[in-house]
Amino acid sequence: MSEPIRIALAQFDFAVGAVERNAERIAEMIAQARDEHGADVVLFPELAVSGYPPEDLLMRPSFLRDCEQALRDIAAGVHGIVAVVGWPESAGSVLYNAASVLREGRVEATYRKRELPNYNVFDERRYFHVDPDGGPLVFEVKGVPVGVVICEDLWFPEPLAETAAAGAQLALVPNASPFEHGKHARRDALLAERARESGLALAFLNLVGGQDSLVFDGASILADADGRVHHAAGAFQDQWLVAEFDPAEGRMGALRWTVEDAPGDDALAWRAVVRGLRDYCGKNGFRNVWLGLSGGLDSAVVLAMAVDALGPEAVTAVRLPSRYTADLSNDLAAEQCEALGVRMLTIPIEAPFKGYLDALSGTFAGLEADTTEENLQSRTRGALMMALGNKFGGLVLTTGNKSEYGVGYATIYGDMCGGYAPLKDLYKTRVFSLARWRNSVADAPVIPPAVIARPPSAELRADQRDEDSLPPYGVLDAILERHIEGEQSGDEIVAAGFEAATVERVLRLVRIGEWKRHQAAPGPKVSLRAFGRERRYPISNGYRD
Repeated sequence: MSEPIRIALAQFDFAVGAVERNAERIAEMIAQARDEHGADVVLFPELAVSGYPPEDLLMRPSFLRDCEQALRDIAAGVHGIVAVVGWPESAGSVLYNAASVLREGRVEATYRKRELPNYNVFDERRYFHVDPDGGPLVFEVKGVPVGVVICEDLWFPEPLAETAAAGAQLALVPNASPFEHGKHARRDALLAERARESGLALAFLNLVGGQDSLVFDGASILADADGRVHHAAGAFQDQWLVAEFDPAEGRMGALRWTVEDAPGDDALAWRAVVRGLRDYCGKNGFRNVWLGLSGGLDSAVVLAMAVDALGPEAVTAVRLPSRYTADLSNDLAAEQCEALGVRMLTIPIEAPFKGYLDALSGTFAGLEADTTEENLQSRTRGALMMALGNKFGGLVLTTGNKSEYGVGYATIYGDMCGGYAPLKDLYKTRVFSLARWRNSVADAPVIPPAVIARPPSAELRADQRDEDSLPPYGVLDAILERHIEGEQSGDEIVAAGFEAATVERVLRLVRIGEWKRHQAAPGPKVSLRAFGRERRYPISNGYRD
């Protein structure tokens, strides 16, 4: 009878392109898994050596050579434990998404990913190939046959079924699966189905950390051979996870496993944005951030997120009042900064704005004021914010939400100025929900309740309200979600009960605003369909739907 085997799962962030540092950490972690956690086998996330996704770094032969050398250096130091490490394997003119079994100083075997995702954020077929002669990989740990499948392989029954047919009792599943709304429930159901149909226990390890517009949530999970799925590990946390597999019973047991009460959608979305912002700053060398604080909802939520991500000492809020800024806006901005312990600057824009108007007065003579002058205020603010970032260093955060980006209700080179957009994939109605949630878990409000209660306004003209230019956000967001996430046509949205004229207007705004979105700062993906890499619409587009 085979003894139970102990598995260590390295739920950590491995930075894209940091091959040397990743290799050093992996080598250190292998020894730690053996010596501190008593593990028989240790599993690392998908493409841990290169980081995920390495994108066009994979086009560089020197990068691939460095990854191969790194893997061999790691293997040379493996003794007294088995390690499974993901890396990009170059084999002549083809490239594989691979995971290698390392044992006693050598690369014992290598598994090549069989199902390459090429949808939404994934673009693996641009880089990787499927090995036509590839099949299951099964190796032994203390006499227990163990298999490996990689991420997308789990979404198809054949790879796991063939691994079971080759004799495996347990499958290790390294992943780099980004967070999105509702994904945890779909993943849990998939693991239960695959375990039941294959008869294999599963150890599912997911990458954690932010990478540009992606945020990986970890939330690794175990499943017994009968399909029972255990509680997921804590999401967005770098941590060692340790489990034991009983081959006689086909069951997994958690030995070191941080379990949290099932967090709600707002909690997960907030943590995703905070993690994405923190890692974007850290990986790009930004020690502090700047943002324009208007006294409105979006900038207030971004300020709270930035403080959660970096601490108040790393955040500077800037009031940029104009002739149209309400006293309440200034007061609420000051109230929030005081509550959060954030430094606040005040730079009135009247003088530079008037300078622009004076410079254009001759050219604009005889013309009525319109959105040109409104946008000029926003661009004045954008220029000042970028100047602060340039002069003092730091990342300028832009505060627009998905509703505004969706219909182009944002000023290019104005309020869209900045290097990172935390709310880019959150509709306005969701921003309201997140603000209420964040206050509900704080000892005292981190977002002034009056900010949440007041009607949204850009304050670029007297008595302006967002709903002067847009449908109510409840209606707007419902239309946008059907069109963007659901890919529904105008006729389909009207058939669902929305007013035809409103739908036609919103979809036109989506279409003509594409050029702005192509120039927008990156921001963390949290929905099923984010603007950017997974929604690549042409700017010049004659299709009308």
